[in-house]
Amino acid sequence: MKTNKALNVLGEPLETCSLDPLTGFLRDGDCLIGNRDLGRHGVCAQVTDAFLEFTKRRGNDLSTPIPSVGFPGLKPGDRWCLCVDRWKEAEENGIAPPVILAASHAAVLDHVDLSQLKRHARKARRPDNDRR
Repeated sequence: MKTNKALNVLGEPLETCSLDPLTGFLRDGDCLIGNRDLGRHGVCAQVTDAFLEFTKRRGNDLSTPIPSVGFPGLKPGDRWCLCVDRWKEAEENGIAPPVILAASHAAVLDHVDLSQLKRHARKARRPDNDRR
């Protein structure tokens, strides 16, 4: 049972985004936004090929593994806590990845409307240990 009191964008307790690959600013699986998280990594998204290419072109390569820091590199279908501004930029360019509302931190609503997130909501759930 979770002990944090963070809420998601639906006003409910924040669910874990992914444990495999391990995500979150604190690498605890949750898209928590704290004082030190200047990028506001609060949007839990299921990354796509199009998004991975988009963010790579913007200078943030999420698909190439970096073994020295334990980063496996993301593959389409992986869940990851994205910076709200990058997700918003992708949405404005028509390539926003699907969002897992239950695992997206409520503070992202300071930057994105819930209606925007709902348009990209991912309905299906998969276990966190199902690495694709």
